[in-house]
Amino acid sequence: MIMTLTNGLSMASMLFIIAVGLNLSFALLRVANLAHGAFYLFGAYVGLTTMNQTGSWALAIVMGGLVTALLAFLLEFFLLRKVRGDNLRETLVTLSVAIILADLMIFIWGGNPKSIPYPEMLQGPIHLGNVIVPKLNLFIFCTAVVIGVLLWLLLNKTKIGMIIRAGVDDFEMVSALGTNIRLLFTAMFVISGFLAGVVGVIGGSQLMMSPGDDWRILTYALLIIILGGMGSFGGSMVAAVIMGFIYSFGSLYVPEFQLFLMFAPVALVLIIRPKGLFGRGLE
Repeated sequence: MIMTLTNGLSMASMLFIIAVGLNLSFALLRVANLAHGAFYLFGAYVGLTTMNQTGSWALAIVMGGLVTALLAFLLEFFLLRKVRGDNLRETLVTLSVAIILADLMIFIWGGNPKSIPYPEMLQGPIHLGNVIVPKLNLFIFCTAVVIGVLLWLLLNKTKIGMIIRAGVDDFEMVSALGTNIRLLFTAMFVISGFLAGVVGVIGGSQLMMSPGDDWRILTYALLIIILGGMGSFGGSMVAAVIMGFIYSFGSLYVPEFQLFLMFAPVALVLIIRPKGLFGRGLE
């Protein structure tokens, strides 16, 4: 039971990291970035290549995040800006990029499942009182906490965060006040891509990575956004915990109903609260 709880918390931590960036960029840019799951898997493969070449897991995490952030910048700067405001074309652009990336990753890295080796210092268990927790799970949880705190400080204690929160609530008013929305769009999209790349390397170390994981992770991220509420930082955190525990316990006890168990709370919440648990809604 304790092992299942720690695995659920670890999965929740990874889902939070990947979902919170997508949630904020989704709420601000109004773009359903269907390439976000491909960013996750691409970052994982970049991390694998870096690890094989250098033997440094820390460098693999950094490179996975930076290269994916660069990819996100190129997507936003050269493609999404050309179709800004056209929701259908924006969605089709990101979907096309996701499909192209999926085929490109199979061509470069093959279709066999792979895993990123992680340092010996993170292998094995650690004793926390009477509880035994895998060191990697503890590292993932601490990483999610650090990223969560930094994002919270950015959103609540800085001028940029104030603009972002205002943009989520009233996009048109922020734009009318003379804020450089284009630069803000790019920055949020790049941060979102960076977080996806980082968690891709971490996820590729704890879990196997293979073609198709991009769409699976994207589905989980979208479920968290819908459940927690668009644009809500706290909502992403709570929804990630719920989904992480459902994933962990469902995989162990009723694997044949795992997807049903993950979709069921989303459907129930939408019946009661169409904007999600903490969503404020966007006009």
